[in-house]
Amino acid sequence: MSAEVEAVVTTTTLLEGGAIMLGTALVFVTLFRKLGLGATLGYIVGGILIGPHLLGLVGDPDQLASISEIGIALLLFLVGLELQPSRLWRLRRDIFGLGLAQVVLCGLALSALIYFTLGFSPEASLAIGLPLGLSSTAQVLPMLRADHELNTPQGERAFSILLFQDLAIVPMITIIAAMSRVPVDPNAPGGWTLALYTVGAITALWLAGRYVINPLFRLIGRLGERELFIVAGLFAVMGSAALMHVLGLSVSLGAFVAGVILAESPYRHELEGDVEPFRSILLGLFFLAVGMMLDLGRIAAQPLLVVGLALAVILIKCLIIASLARTFGNDWPRSIRLGLLLSQAGEFGFVLFTQAAAARLVLPEAASLFGAVVTLSMVATPFLMRLTDWLERREEASTAGLAGPEESPESSVIVVGYGRFGQTAAQMLMAKRIGVTLIDAEAEMIEAADSFGTKVYYGDGMRIDLLRLAGAETAKAILFCQDNRDSGLTREAVSRVLEAFPQAAIMVRAFDRRHLIDLDGLDIVFAQREMFESAVKMGRAALEILGIDAEEIDRVDFEYRLRDCERLERQSETGDLRAGLDQSFSPDRGLPEKA
Repeated sequence: MSAEVEAVVTTTTLLEGGAIMLGTALVFVTLFRKLGLGATLGYIVGGILIGPHLLGLVGDPDQLASISEIGIALLLFLVGLELQPSRLWRLRRDIFGLGLAQVVLCGLALSALIYFTLGFSPEASLAIGLPLGLSSTAQVLPMLRADHELNTPQGERAFSILLFQDLAIVPMITIIAAMSRVPVDPNAPGGWTLALYTVGAITALWLAGRYVINPLFRLIGRLGERELFIVAGLFAVMGSAALMHVLGLSVSLGAFVAGVILAESPYRHELEGDVEPFRSILLGLFFLAVGMMLDLGRIAAQPLLVVGLALAVILIKCLIIASLARTFGNDWPRSIRLGLLLSQAGEFGFVLFTQAAAARLVLPEAASLFGAVVTLSMVATPFLMRLTDWLERREEASTAGLAGPEESPESSVIVVGYGRFGQTAAQMLMAKRIGVTLIDAEAEMIEAADSFGTKVYYGDGMRIDLLRLAGAETAKAILFCQDNRDSGLTREAVSRVLEAFPQAAIMVRAFDRRHLIDLDGLDIVFAQREMFESAVKMGRAALEILGIDAEEIDRVDFEYRLRDCERLERQSETGDLRAGLDQSFSPDRGLPEKA
């Protein structure tokens, strides 16, 4: 066949295949969305239908998967854009504590399962069990983003685990290479070399972002060319991913680092909007490829084994992750939900199983078998999340005796959280006979308030739909007075409230200065640290007891507040809590005497 004819055939095949895949995705994603089963399952089922094991309408799913893995890289880039380095540092305990424990315990538990039930060698059991311990970043993160949970404490905990799993791919590749029964390639880099490559690549990306990419975006911003923004954004993702690929490292990690580097850029939102469509399309193609790679013949030959292994993976991972999350401070309902959310095996299993087969640790048939296990576990996730939604609805039904905000009379102010803080704020409003709707999520608090003759309505005051039921669309002010120790009142959550109810003045009880810094720049009319005023009052009382005159106490009060505001501004600008430290008082740096 001549080159010209071959090119025409290839183009025709790509056009026909592309049309079939997009049409299939359109039909199945629409159908599964209407059924409430999510887009991911629609893509996978569509891929199964048109794949080589059923209708055979599209060939070579492996090649399609390798191309569409760019979608995973784009997803991690967008996640990185939402995480400023200071916030990433705040998650270090979950990343390197919870994430490490999850990868090790799940990997070893699943390796033991394979060793004792299937009779694999210890090396083969590790080569299969460790990858099964990883979850699906490509499936979980879009679910969290779609439900607006990515920036909640629960979402951040799930993300922390997924990020460490991505970091764990390099040592897993090293472990499989060390156990390989194939003669060692003298040109292949060793484990320590790969670790040094990782550190060097991340450093190089950080330097490139600071001294090349960020200045480039400033230049493009002055030119005002939108097309250049798209090109530059894709270049940042592809360039960082390509660098990692050349070094034999995680492509997704490179894209994530690029996103974190640009998280503080003023063009972050522009980048997010430009890259998002590419991410959606390519990630959809990835899940189509996952469905196409599902070996139906392998499942038909050993249906009980494949289904049993998939259920075992889900059960073991759910139990371990839920127990770890409980140990790290989650309550049991949230721990179980997190366990179910991350209970599936992930897309990197396909890559690592292939490497294990190439290293002659397992037969290709075994790699295909466990590929089917991975796919089935991913298919189960949307159903498991519907199960948790049902359990949560049952829990809510147990509080059905409590009145919801839809029963509240129309009022000017909504107070969310009726603890010791909310009670004081509400009492001051009631003193002027201002109508107040009180909302709290704790049944005990509601019952206690009712015994004192105060009507408090049950519900999660952060939910937009619940606030609408409470009359937020006509309210003049919404006061968030709940305890924010777990950072539930995030910047993203407040932004959604501001967008939904622009006429209402939003007031926030902040937990600490970190929380205030996170909320900086939003159109909030009032935000105050919960202990600030009481601490200042105690300081004033102490100075009075020590014989300081009233005028000087007022001067100290004024100067402290002024310096504290300046420190907050500098900390918000830099993201560094040590910024403005020279403004704080210390034993050897007091307030200058009055002239």
